[in-house]
Amino acid sequence: MIEENFDFENRIVSPEYSNMEDDTELTLRPKTLDEYVGQEKVKDNLRIYIQAALKRHESLDHVLLYGPPGLGKTTLSSIIARELGVNLRITSGPAIEKQGDLVAILTSLNEGDVLFIDEIHRLSRNVEEILYPAMEDFSIDIILGKGPSARSIRLDVPHFTLVGATTRSGQLTAPLRDRFGVLLRLELYTPEELAKIITRSAGILQIPIDMDGALEIASRSRGTPRIANRLLKRVRDIAEIEYNGEITVDVARAALSRFEIDELGLDEFDRKMLSAIINHYGGGPVGLDTLAAAVGEEAITIEDVYEPYLMQIGFLARTPRGRCVTKAAYEHLGLKCPETQQSLF
Repeated sequence: MIEENFDFENRIVSPEYSNMEDDTELTLRPKTLDEYVGQEKVKDNLRIYIQAALKRHESLDHVLLYGPPGLGKTTLSSIIARELGVNLRITSGPAIEKQGDLVAILTSLNEGDVLFIDEIHRLSRNVEEILYPAMEDFSIDIILGKGPSARSIRLDVPHFTLVGATTRSGQLTAPLRDRFGVLLRLELYTPEELAKIITRSAGILQIPIDMDGALEIASRSRGTPRIANRLLKRVRDIAEIEYNGEITVDVARAALSRFEIDELGLDEFDRKMLSAIINHYGGGPVGLDTLAAAVGEEAITIEDVYEPYLMQIGFLARTPRGRCVTKAAYEHLGLKCPETQQSLF
């Protein structure tokens, strides 16, 4: 079992927001497509769609952004609104509990505004039913009264652009997904792209850093800008107190080693989860619920937060019988992979 005092909420390499974040997170976000680093295909397509909408004096088609957390979906929504020259309204799926909540939001929009709904896959089915005609016909149907005396009225809403963001596109209902005209997948960043983001953020925060130091932080950021910026601020603290303030490759390595983040971006929990599968279940296969009980974490958190990166770097595999640790993970942990385990791959 993993120790109960492990601070999952403040896990430094978590791609989710945590209570460690401060107001500087907002200042580091790019304001335009030109400032936005990476995701070149997404940017090129968005630029064309935005220019076409402006040329026709129409609202942009509804946009669905999907991919792992921390890649800039919220940032892109604000850039879309800024490039269109309209207002941005931000909410989330869990925050819209009733149909009336969505009706209030839609009727308060101005012509052409962008409505951003984060975690859109968590909208309730009742709320989705209100959203369908709003997305297609820019109108909403409201039922007044109950029983035989109930009547329906249709209200027009301003033409708007819905930008939905989700980390679990497979959980979107088909009717909702089909109403998005633009579907864009955000991919994990390369270390070189993350180094550019880190250098830009360091300039904004006035942190002295060289390219080798930026690349060292980038290589341990799990392909995620949010993690890269978080690590930059934590390495800055070490550099200011124990060194001369400049982040070099040696300073970055020393700081990240103190945080127990290795050269591949794995932290204490990643290594303990892999070790738990190896020590308790012979390297796997082990079911998700069984693994979650063994490490003291929710199954959905393991599936959404921890597994994707471990699978991407080839340390964890999903099989019909459960999760298995690969030979590469054994080697990374300094362990010998049994012959029986090697035969699974």
